[in-house]
Amino acid sequence: MSALRVAVIGSGPSGSYCAQLLTEESESPVEVDVFERLPAPFGLVRYGVAPDHPRVKSITASFAEVFEETPGVRFLGNVQVGSDITLDELRANYDVVVFASGAQVDRNLGIPGEELRGVHGVREFVSWYQGHPDSASDAFALNGNRAVIIGVGNVALDAARMLAHTPEALRATDVPEHIVDTFAASTYREIVVIGRRGPAFAKFTNKEFIELLEVDSCDVIIDPADLELDAQQQAHADADPAARRLLATFAKAAERGVLGRDTAIRFLFDRTPVEFIANGPALTLRLAKTSDPNVTETLETELVLRSVGYRGAAIDGLPFDAASGTIAHLDSRVADGGSVLHGVYVAGWIKRGPTGVVGTNRRCASETVTSILEDLTAQGWTSTATAAADVDELLRSRGVRVVDWAAWRALEQAEYAAGEAVGREPVKLHDRAEMLRAAGVAAG
Repeated sequence: MSALRVAVIGSGPSGSYCAQLLTEESESPVEVDVFERLPAPFGLVRYGVAPDHPRVKSITASFAEVFEETPGVRFLGNVQVGSDITLDELRANYDVVVFASGAQVDRNLGIPGEELRGVHGVREFVSWYQGHPDSASDAFALNGNRAVIIGVGNVALDAARMLAHTPEALRATDVPEHIVDTFAASTYREIVVIGRRGPAFAKFTNKEFIELLEVDSCDVIIDPADLELDAQQQAHADADPAARRLLATFAKAAERGVLGRDTAIRFLFDRTPVEFIANGPALTLRLAKTSDPNVTETLETELVLRSVGYRGAAIDGLPFDAASGTIAHLDSRVADGGSVLHGVYVAGWIKRGPTGVVGTNRRCASETVTSILEDLTAQGWTSTATAAADVDELLRSRGVRVVDWAAWRALEQAEYAAGEAVGREPVKLHDRAEMLRAAGVAAG
Protein backbone atom coordinates (compact mmCIF):
# COMPACT_ATOMS: atom_id res chain seq x y z
CA MET A 1 0.00 0.00 0.00
CA SER A 2 1.29 3.47 -0.91
CA ALA A 3 1.91 5.77 2.05
CA LEU A 4 -0.46 8.61 2.81
CA ARG A 5 1.39 11.84 1.95
CA VAL A 6 0.70 14.80 4.21
CA ALA A 7 2.02 18.37 4.04
CA VAL A 8 1.95 20.28 7.33
CA ILE A 9 2.51 24.04 7.03
CA GLY A 10 4.25 25.32 10.13
CA SER A 11 6.71 23.61 12.48
CA GLY A 12 5.54 25.18 15.73
CA PRO A 13 3.77 23.21 18.45
CA SER A 14 0.57 22.49 16.51
CA GLY A 15 2.43 21.46 13.36
CA SER A 16 4.90 19.27 15.23
CA TYR A 17 2.12 17.61 17.19
CA CYS A 18 0.18 16.96 13.98
CA ALA A 19 3.20 15.22 12.46
CA GLN A 20 3.69 13.12 15.58
CA LEU A 21 0.05 12.12 16.02
CA LEU A 22 -0.49 11.29 12.36
CA THR A 23 2.33 8.77 12.43
CA GLU A 24 1.22 7.34 15.78
CA GLU A 25 -2.50 7.02 15.12
CA SER A 26 -2.79 6.11 11.45
CA GLU A 27 -3.22 2.39 10.79
CA SER A 28 -1.82 2.93 7.28
CA PRO A 29 1.70 4.11 6.35
CA VAL A 30 2.11 7.90 6.57
CA GLU A 31 4.75 10.28 5.26
CA VAL A 32 4.69 13.84 6.60
CA ASP A 33 6.58 16.81 5.15
CA VAL A 34 6.60 19.74 7.60
CA PHE A 35 7.12 23.03 5.76
CA GLU A 36 8.54 26.03 7.63
CA ARG A 37 9.14 29.46 6.09
CA LEU A 38 12.06 30.15 8.47
CA PRO A 39 15.43 28.38 8.39
CA ALA A 40 14.87 27.16 11.97
CA PRO A 41 12.05 24.98 13.35
CA PHE A 42 9.67 25.20 16.32
CA GLY A 43 7.89 28.48 15.55
CA LEU A 44 6.34 29.99 18.66
CA VAL A 45 8.52 27.98 21.05
CA ARG A 46 11.72 29.36 19.51
CA TYR A 47 10.54 32.88 18.73
CA GLY A 48 7.58 33.51 21.06
CA VAL A 49 8.21 31.87 24.43
CA ALA A 50 10.13 34.23 26.70
CA PRO A 51 13.87 33.47 26.56
CA ASP A 52 14.07 33.40 30.36
CA HIS A 53 11.57 30.52 30.45
CA PRO A 54 13.92 27.65 29.56
CA ARG A 55 11.64 24.96 30.99
CA VAL A 56 8.93 25.82 28.48
CA LYS A 57 11.43 26.11 25.64
CA SER A 58 12.83 22.67 26.50
CA ILE A 59 9.81 21.09 24.83
CA THR A 60 11.74 21.46 21.58
CA ALA A 61 13.66 18.32 22.59
CA SER A 62 10.49 16.24 22.26
CA PHE A 63 9.62 17.94 18.97
CA ALA A 64 13.12 17.15 17.69
CA GLU A 65 12.46 13.47 18.32
CA VAL A 66 9.55 13.66 15.88
CA PHE A 67 11.91 14.69 13.08
CA GLU A 68 14.86 12.54 14.09
CA GLU A 69 13.24 9.28 15.13
CA THR A 70 9.95 9.03 13.22
CA PRO A 71 10.27 7.31 9.84
CA GLY A 72 8.68 9.30 7.05
CA VAL A 73 8.67 12.69 8.81
CA ARG A 74 10.77 15.39 7.12
CA PHE A 75 11.55 19.03 7.92
CA LEU A 76 11.64 21.43 4.96
CA GLY A 77 12.73 24.81 6.30
CA ASN A 78 13.17 28.11 4.46
CA VAL A 79 10.21 27.32 2.20
CA GLN A 80 7.53 29.99 1.80
CA VAL A 81 4.15 28.47 0.98
CA GLY A 82 2.41 30.74 -1.50
CA SER A 83 5.53 31.73 -3.44
CA ASP A 84 8.05 28.86 -3.29
CA ILE A 85 5.20 26.36 -3.57
CA THR A 86 1.51 27.21 -4.01
CA LEU A 87 -1.59 25.81 -2.36
CA ASP A 88 -2.65 24.22 -5.66
CA GLU A 89 0.77 22.55 -5.96
CA LEU A 90 0.54 21.25 -2.41
CA ARG A 91 -2.87 19.76 -3.10
CA ALA A 92 -1.59 18.19 -6.30
CA ASN A 93 1.45 16.62 -4.61
CA TYR A 94 -0.07 15.53 -1.28
CA ASP A 95 -3.17 13.67 -0.18
CA VAL A 96 -3.69 15.98 2.79
CA VAL A 97 -2.58 19.55 3.57
CA VAL A 98 -2.69 20.89 7.15
CA PHE A 99 -2.19 24.60 7.81
CA ALA A 100 -0.66 25.18 11.26
CA SER A 101 0.80 28.59 10.49
CA GLY A 102 -0.09 30.40 13.70
CA ALA A 103 -1.26 33.95 14.36
CA GLN A 104 1.40 36.34 13.11
CA VAL A 105 -0.22 39.79 13.22
CA ASP A 106 -0.61 42.18 16.18
CA ARG A 107 -4.12 43.44 16.79
CA ASN A 108 -4.61 47.21 16.66
CA LEU A 109 -6.16 49.49 19.25
CA GLY A 110 -8.07 51.46 16.62
CA ILE A 111 -7.32 54.91 18.09
CA PRO A 112 -5.87 58.08 16.52
CA GLY A 113 -2.09 58.33 16.26
CA GLU A 114 -1.49 54.60 16.33
CA GLU A 115 0.63 54.93 13.19
CA LEU A 116 3.07 57.37 14.83
CA ARG A 117 6.72 56.55 15.23
CA GLY A 118 7.36 54.86 18.55
CA VAL A 119 4.10 52.88 18.60
CA HIS A 120 4.66 49.18 17.93
CA GLY A 121 2.89 45.87 18.22
CA VAL A 122 4.40 43.79 21.00
CA ARG A 123 5.05 40.99 18.53
CA GLU A 124 7.48 43.29 16.71
CA PHE A 125 9.36 43.78 19.97
CA VAL A 126 9.30 40.10 20.89
CA SER A 127 10.51 39.10 17.42
CA TRP A 128 13.37 41.59 17.67
CA TYR A 129 14.70 40.47 21.04
CA GLN A 130 14.18 36.82 20.12
CA GLY A 131 16.43 37.22 17.06
CA HIS A 132 13.70 36.51 14.50
CA PRO A 133 15.24 36.69 11.02
CA ASP A 134 12.37 38.88 9.74
CA SER A 135 13.25 41.54 12.33
CA ALA A 136 16.07 44.00 11.69
CA SER A 137 18.80 43.89 14.33
CA ASP A 138 18.43 47.67 14.86
CA ALA A 139 14.62 47.71 14.95
CA PHE A 140 14.65 49.11 18.52
CA ALA A 141 17.12 51.51 20.13
CA LEU A 142 15.62 51.74 23.69
CA ASN A 143 16.46 55.41 24.07
CA GLY A 144 14.07 57.21 26.38
CA ASN A 145 12.85 57.66 29.93
CA ARG A 146 9.56 55.76 29.92
CA ALA A 147 8.17 52.80 27.99
CA VAL A 148 4.46 51.99 27.97
CA ILE A 149 2.91 48.57 27.45
CA ILE A 150 -0.81 48.44 26.76
CA GLY A 151 -2.28 45.11 27.80
CA VAL A 152 -2.17 42.81 30.81
CA GLY A 153 -1.56 39.37 29.36
CA ASN A 154 1.47 37.12 29.78
CA VAL A 155 3.19 38.58 26.70
CA ALA A 156 2.90 42.08 28.16
CA LEU A 157 4.61 40.87 31.32
CA ASP A 158 7.31 39.17 29.25
CA ALA A 159 8.04 42.47 27.50
CA ALA A 160 8.13 44.39 30.79
CA ARG A 161 10.44 41.83 32.37
CA MET A 162 12.80 41.95 29.40
CA LEU A 163 13.01 45.74 29.65
CA ALA A 164 13.85 45.44 33.35
CA HIS A 165 16.40 42.60 33.22
CA THR A 166 20.10 43.29 33.70
CA PRO A 167 22.50 42.37 30.88
CA GLU A 168 23.83 39.57 33.09
CA ALA A 169 20.36 38.03 33.34
CA LEU A 170 19.86 38.29 29.58
CA ARG A 171 23.22 36.65 28.89
CA ALA A 172 21.90 33.56 30.69
CA THR A 173 19.39 33.18 27.81
CA ASP A 174 19.71 32.61 24.05
CA VAL A 175 19.08 36.28 23.17
CA PRO A 176 21.60 37.36 20.48
CA GLU A 177 24.62 39.20 21.84
CA HIS A 178 23.96 42.41 19.89
CA ILE A 179 20.42 42.53 21.32
CA VAL A 180 21.81 42.14 24.85
CA ASP A 181 24.13 45.07 24.10
CA THR A 182 21.12 47.19 23.12
CA PHE A 183 19.31 46.30 26.34
CA ALA A 184 22.49 47.12 28.28
CA ALA A 185 22.46 50.61 26.75
CA SER A 186 18.76 51.16 27.51
CA THR A 187 17.96 54.44 29.26
CA TYR A 188 14.41 53.50 30.29
CA ARG A 189 13.86 53.86 34.01
CA GLU A 190 10.09 53.45 34.11
CA ILE A 191 7.88 50.90 32.40
CA VAL A 192 4.14 51.49 32.67
CA VAL A 193 1.79 48.55 32.11
CA ILE A 194 -1.78 49.61 31.36
CA GLY A 195 -4.90 47.51 31.82
CA ARG A 196 -8.13 48.72 30.30
CA ARG A 197 -10.19 46.87 32.91
CA GLY A 198 -9.73 46.57 36.65
CA PRO A 199 -7.11 44.34 38.29
CA ALA A 200 -9.55 41.46 38.83
CA PHE A 201 -9.65 41.00 35.04
CA ALA A 202 -5.87 40.91 34.43
CA LYS A 203 -5.10 38.10 31.98
CA PHE A 204 -1.58 37.18 33.03
CA THR A 205 -1.14 34.33 35.48
CA ASN A 206 -0.21 34.63 39.12
CA LYS A 207 2.96 32.65 38.35
CA GLU A 208 4.00 35.19 35.71
CA PHE A 209 3.44 38.09 38.09
CA ILE A 210 5.40 36.41 40.88
CA GLU A 211 8.29 35.97 38.42
CA LEU A 212 8.17 39.71 37.80
CA LEU A 213 8.36 40.39 41.54
CA GLU A 214 11.45 38.19 41.70
CA VAL A 215 13.40 40.36 39.22
CA ASP A 216 15.76 42.05 41.67
CA SER A 217 16.69 44.92 39.35
CA CYS A 218 13.24 46.55 39.37
CA ASP A 219 10.49 47.83 41.61
CA VAL A 220 6.93 46.69 40.88
CA ILE A 221 4.51 49.46 41.80
CA ILE A 222 0.75 49.13 42.24
CA ASP A 223 -1.36 51.90 43.73
CA PRO A 224 -3.46 50.39 46.57
CA ALA A 225 -6.36 52.57 45.41
CA ASP A 226 -6.42 50.63 42.12
CA LEU A 227 -7.12 47.45 44.09
CA GLU A 228 -10.46 48.71 45.41
CA LEU A 229 -12.88 46.52 43.49
CA ASP A 230 -16.22 47.60 42.09
CA ALA A 231 -19.19 45.24 42.19
CA GLN A 232 -18.40 43.66 38.81
CA GLN A 233 -14.80 42.93 39.75
CA GLN A 234 -15.81 41.59 43.15
CA ALA A 235 -18.32 39.22 41.57
CA HIS A 236 -15.66 38.00 39.16
CA ALA A 237 -13.13 37.47 41.95
CA ASP A 238 -15.70 35.63 44.05
CA ALA A 239 -16.31 33.21 41.17
CA ASP A 240 -12.72 32.76 40.00
CA PRO A 241 -10.04 31.34 42.34
CA ALA A 242 -7.25 32.33 39.90
CA ALA A 243 -8.39 35.96 40.05
CA ARG A 244 -8.42 35.84 43.86
CA ARG A 245 -4.88 34.47 43.96
CA LEU A 246 -3.66 37.19 41.60
CA LEU A 247 -5.39 39.93 43.58
CA ALA A 248 -3.74 38.65 46.76
CA THR A 249 -0.33 38.89 45.08
CA PHE A 250 -1.18 42.39 43.82
CA ALA A 251 -1.91 43.36 47.41
CA LYS A 252 1.50 42.06 48.54
CA ALA A 253 3.19 44.04 45.77
CA ALA A 254 1.30 47.21 46.75
CA GLU A 255 2.30 46.70 50.37
CA ARG A 256 5.95 46.17 49.41
CA GLY A 257 5.95 49.57 47.71
CA VAL A 258 9.02 51.31 46.30
CA LEU A 259 12.40 49.77 47.14
CA GLY A 260 14.56 52.25 45.22
CA ARG A 261 15.79 49.89 42.51
CA ASP A 262 17.19 51.00 39.16
CA THR A 263 14.00 50.46 37.15
CA ALA A 264 10.32 50.72 38.09
CA ILE A 265 7.44 48.79 36.53
CA ARG A 266 4.22 50.61 37.36
CA PHE A 267 0.75 49.15 36.79
CA LEU A 268 -2.24 51.32 35.88
CA PHE A 269 -5.65 49.64 35.79
CA ASP A 270 -9.03 50.92 34.58
CA ARG A 271 -7.39 53.10 31.90
CA THR A 272 -8.42 53.18 28.26
CA PRO A 273 -5.99 54.60 25.66
CA VAL A 274 -7.74 57.38 23.75
CA GLU A 275 -5.11 58.76 21.36
CA PHE A 276 -1.41 59.21 20.68
CA ILE A 277 -0.11 62.72 19.98
CA ALA A 278 3.28 63.49 18.45
CA ASN A 279 5.44 65.47 20.85
CA GLY A 280 8.79 66.09 19.18
CA PRO A 281 10.86 62.92 19.44
CA ALA A 282 8.43 61.60 22.07
CA LEU A 283 4.72 60.78 22.30
CA THR A 284 1.89 61.90 24.49
CA LEU A 285 -0.56 59.13 25.33
CA ARG A 286 -3.97 60.32 26.45
CA LEU A 287 -5.86 57.97 28.76
CA ALA A 288 -9.39 57.95 30.15
CA LYS A 289 -10.70 56.08 33.15
CA THR A 290 -12.62 53.14 31.73
CA SER A 291 -15.17 53.37 34.53
CA ASP A 292 -15.50 57.17 34.14
CA PRO A 293 -14.39 58.51 30.72
CA ASN A 294 -14.64 62.07 31.98
CA VAL A 295 -11.51 61.49 34.07
CA THR A 296 -8.46 61.76 31.81
CA GLU A 297 -4.69 61.87 32.17
CA THR A 298 -1.63 61.92 29.93
CA LEU A 299 1.65 60.06 29.85
CA GLU A 300 4.80 61.17 28.07
CA THR A 301 6.68 58.27 26.54
CA GLU A 302 9.16 57.34 23.83
CA LEU A 303 8.00 53.75 23.28
CA VAL A 304 4.56 52.16 23.25
CA LEU A 305 3.97 48.44 22.82
CA ARG A 306 0.44 47.30 22.01
CA SER A 307 -0.14 43.91 23.64
CA VAL A 308 -3.84 43.37 22.99
CA GLY A 309 -3.71 40.08 21.15
CA TYR A 310 -2.66 38.46 17.88
CA ARG A 311 -4.57 37.42 14.81
CA GLY A 312 -3.83 35.17 11.87
CA ALA A 313 -3.20 36.40 8.34
CA ALA A 314 -5.28 35.42 5.31
CA ILE A 315 -3.87 32.69 3.07
CA ASP A 316 -4.52 32.89 -0.67
CA GLY A 317 -7.09 30.35 -1.73
CA LEU A 318 -8.48 29.68 1.76
CA PRO A 319 -11.62 31.18 3.34
CA PHE A 320 -10.72 33.66 6.07
CA ASP A 321 -12.76 34.96 8.99
CA ALA A 322 -11.50 38.53 9.34
CA ALA A 323 -13.28 39.07 12.67
CA SER A 324 -11.50 36.22 14.44
CA GLY A 325 -8.34 36.22 12.30
CA THR A 326 -8.69 32.48 11.62
CA ILE A 327 -9.20 30.15 8.68
CA ALA A 328 -12.86 29.14 8.47
CA HIS A 329 -13.39 25.45 9.21
CA LEU A 330 -15.83 22.75 10.28
CA ASP A 331 -14.26 20.41 12.83
CA SER A 332 -10.76 21.29 11.55
CA ARG A 333 -11.81 20.82 7.90
CA VAL A 334 -11.29 24.06 5.93
CA ALA A 335 -14.73 25.15 4.78
CA ASP A 336 -16.19 28.07 2.83
CA GLY A 337 -19.66 28.37 4.26
CA GLY A 338 -20.95 24.81 4.31
CA SER A 339 -18.65 23.67 1.50
CA VAL A 340 -15.60 21.73 2.72
CA LEU A 341 -12.33 22.12 0.82
CA HIS A 342 -11.41 18.48 0.26
CA GLY A 343 -8.15 17.36 1.87
CA VAL A 344 -7.29 20.71 3.53
CA TYR A 345 -7.29 21.11 7.32
CA VAL A 346 -6.20 23.54 10.02
CA ALA A 347 -4.61 23.25 13.47
CA GLY A 348 -3.35 25.62 16.16
CA TRP A 349 -3.85 29.36 16.36
CA ILE A 350 -4.82 29.78 12.70
CA LYS A 351 -7.68 27.40 13.53
CA ARG A 352 -8.90 28.58 16.96
CA GLY A 353 -7.20 31.94 17.58
CA PRO A 354 -4.28 32.75 19.94
CA THR A 355 -5.51 30.98 23.05
CA GLY A 356 -4.07 28.44 25.45
CA VAL A 357 -0.56 27.34 26.29
CA VAL A 358 1.88 25.15 24.35
CA GLY A 359 0.20 21.96 25.55
CA THR A 360 -3.19 23.19 24.33
CA ASN A 361 -1.90 22.70 20.81
CA ARG A 362 -1.58 18.95 21.35
CA ARG A 363 -5.32 18.65 22.02
CA CYS A 364 -6.02 20.90 19.06
CA ALA A 365 -3.76 18.82 16.79
CA SER A 366 -5.41 15.64 18.04
CA GLU A 367 -8.80 16.99 16.95
CA THR A 368 -7.39 17.75 13.51
CA VAL A 369 -5.77 14.33 13.13
CA THR A 370 -9.02 12.64 14.21
CA SER A 371 -10.92 14.48 11.46
CA ILE A 372 -8.27 13.55 8.88
CA LEU A 373 -8.35 9.86 9.77
CA GLU A 374 -12.16 9.80 9.93
CA ASP A 375 -12.34 11.28 6.42
CA LEU A 376 -9.79 8.85 5.02
CA THR A 377 -11.70 5.91 6.47
CA ALA A 378 -15.05 7.18 5.20
CA GLN A 379 -13.69 7.80 1.69
CA GLY A 380 -11.94 4.43 1.36
CA TRP A 381 -8.73 6.32 0.74
CA THR A 382 -6.17 5.49 -1.96
CA SER A 383 -3.13 7.74 -2.27
CA THR A 384 -2.80 9.87 -5.40
CA ALA A 385 0.18 11.87 -4.12
CA THR A 386 3.51 12.27 -5.88
CA ALA A 387 6.78 11.04 -4.39
CA ALA A 388 8.90 13.12 -2.02
CA ALA A 389 11.55 13.39 -4.72
CA ASP A 390 9.08 15.19 -7.00
CA VAL A 391 8.49 17.91 -4.39
CA ASP A 392 12.24 18.20 -3.82
CA GLU A 393 12.82 18.65 -7.55
CA LEU A 394 10.08 21.28 -7.80
CA LEU A 395 11.72 23.35 -5.06
CA ARG A 396 15.20 22.78 -6.48
CA SER A 397 14.06 23.98 -9.92
CA ARG A 398 12.98 27.27 -8.34
CA GLY A 399 16.24 27.80 -6.53
CA VAL A 400 14.70 27.34 -3.08
CA ARG A 401 17.44 26.70 -0.53
CA VAL A 402 15.70 24.10 1.60
CA VAL A 403 16.97 23.63 5.15
CA ASP A 404 16.45 19.97 5.97
CA TRP A 405 16.92 18.50 9.44
CA ALA A 406 20.64 17.86 8.99
CA ALA A 407 21.10 21.46 7.82
CA TRP A 408 19.18 22.71 10.85
CA ARG A 409 21.47 20.73 13.13
CA ALA A 410 24.46 22.41 11.45
CA LEU A 411 22.83 25.79 12.07
CA GLU A 412 22.19 24.82 15.68
CA GLN A 413 25.86 23.92 16.14
CA ALA A 414 26.80 27.35 14.80
CA GLU A 415 24.61 28.89 17.51
CA TYR A 416 26.42 26.85 20.15
CA ALA A 417 29.72 28.13 18.73
CA ALA A 418 28.45 31.74 18.71
CA GLY A 419 27.57 31.42 22.38
CA GLU A 420 30.86 29.78 23.30
CA ALA A 421 32.77 32.62 21.62
CA VAL A 422 31.35 35.10 24.13
CA GLY A 423 31.29 32.78 27.15
CA ARG A 424 27.59 31.98 26.93
CA GLU A 425 25.25 29.09 26.26
CA PRO A 426 23.95 28.88 22.67
CA VAL A 427 22.73 32.19 21.25
CA LYS A 428 20.48 32.63 18.25
CA LEU A 429 21.82 33.75 14.92
CA HIS A 430 19.65 36.68 13.84
CA ASP A 431 20.43 37.34 10.19
CA ARG A 432 18.75 35.01 7.67
CA ALA A 433 21.73 34.99 5.29
CA GLU A 434 24.04 34.09 8.17
CA MET A 435 21.64 31.33 9.23
CA LEU A 436 21.61 29.86 5.73
CA ARG A 437 25.40 29.96 5.52
CA ALA A 438 25.63 28.17 8.86
CA ALA A 439 23.12 25.59 7.63
CA GLY A 440 25.25 24.99 4.54
CA VAL A 441 22.59 26.03 2.03
CA ALA A 442 23.75 29.55 1.13
CA ALA A 443 23.65 30.55 -2.54
CA GLY A 444 26.70 29.45 -4.48
